[in-house]
Amino acid sequence: MAKLFVLSGPSCAGKSPLCGAVERLYPQIYGEFEKIILYTSRPPRAGETDGRDYFFRSNDFIESLRSNSDIVVMTVRGDLQALNTRDLISKKGKLLYEGNPFIGKKLLDLDGAVGVFLSPLSGDEVELFRGMKEKIGMKDLITEVMRRKLLRRAEKQKGILSLEALEEVERRALSAYAEMREAYLFDYIIPNHDGEDSENWDAFYYPLGDARRSMLSLVDVLEGREPRFFERWERDLIG
Repeated sequence: MAKLFVLSGPSCAGKSPLCGAVERLYPQIYGEFEKIILYTSRPPRAGETDGRDYFFRSNDFIESLRSNSDIVVMTVRGDLQALNTRDLISKKGKLLYEGNPFIGKKLLDLDGAVGVFLSPLSGDEVELFRGMKEKIGMKDLITEVMRRKLLRRAEKQKGILSLEALEEVERRALSAYAEMREAYLFDYIIPNHDGEDSENWDAFYYPLGDARRSMLSLVDVLEGREPRFFERWERDLIG
């Protein structure tokens, strides 16, 4: 089987611009990887292309894939997604999955998979707020952090938001707590406050701040080294 690298995290944590930064600044490294492409029922966002980012298909089509035992079909953040795991086993070379942690954790069961979780909070920030339960619960905190990131991203992409767009933001924000609870399963957790709403990825060509640290750490992992900036979490850290 191919060598598999799994990059996961909540929606808007920064996975897409992170991969984009590695592709732009380390093309010789990124070019060694074949990207794993999921089926999804959601419509493409601005700049996304069918067959490159996702296979954009109808709900009915993806539902029909459930009859194939080799295909994992899941409802993720209100959308249907699917992945053929048997197809992955037959591949050679290096594979990169960039996507949600629910499918990501299934891929971690495959032999030799290396998992990276991009977290909008560091472990010490989680610990801080765990000691302040009377002020804000962990689920509420994570939901609000991601809600604000998602709103900024959506406003950058769409301007004035429709009710449908606001409902999508809320679904994704509410899913983030459950996704963060899967972080401990991954080999490396990279704290990153520069989500997809941040200009630190490309406003100055070379990433700055957490965006830069995340990029350097992912490059380390893709080259088979321990990343220079990472954490490991206990199972019950998030709660």
